Amino acid sequence: MGFLDYVASRWQLLLVDSYQHASMVVQCIVLATIVGVLVGVAVYRSPAGAAIATALSSAVLTIPSFALFGLLLPFLGLGVAPSVVTLVLYALLPIVRNTIVGLSTVDQPILDAARGIGMSRFGVLTRVELRLAWPAILAGMRVSTQMLMGIAAIAAYAKGPGLGNLVFSGLSQLGGANAVNMALAGTLGVIVLALLLDAIFVLIGRLTTSRGIRG
Repeated sequence: MGFLDYVASRWQLLLVDSYQHASMVVQCIVLATIVGVLVGVAVYRSPAGAAIATALSSAVLTIPSFALFGLLLPFLGLGVAPSVVTLVLYALLPIVRNTIVGLSTVDQPILDAARGIGMSRFGVLTRVELRLAWPAILAGMRVSTQMLMGIAAIAAYAKGPGLGNLVFSGLSQLGGANAVNMALAGTLGVIVLALLLDAIFVLIGRLTTSRGIRG
């Protein structure tokens, strides 16, 4: 069976796996953004705190994804839980780092002007600093999303959802009927989803960032 025939005969299964893959990645990015922005807000005024937060989130990336899944299995079991925890941990570094950089580079005269018109510290943070840091935060989310698209495929090792199941099944059945088609369909599906989500992030950036900041 040719590749196109394989896709045509199993397009419903491919759509379900693609939806689960994209859904898991997007939900993990949302969780990582909440955690990462909170960490960035907490430490960006402290050089030592910023260095520690960046170092800790960087340390996660030194652990091979297979190894991290393996370390979590005894505690979280198989399925969605270890997949979500692993993906959130891997997504933190670009978001934490970009949040710190974005907040740290807001011009001091802008902050002085905001305080001068009576804004509280919380108001300055939410209405000025975070808005100006948003392009950097969004860039971090975009980078993390691209990383997670590939790592999420490995979640099949822990019985996680998504296109990784097709890749693993195909590789485990090499030499059998449709083995290459399964692995190829899963791999190409990940690539297509990555490109689609990247385009969505570009659109979100254009819609949520003022021309003055973009320029």
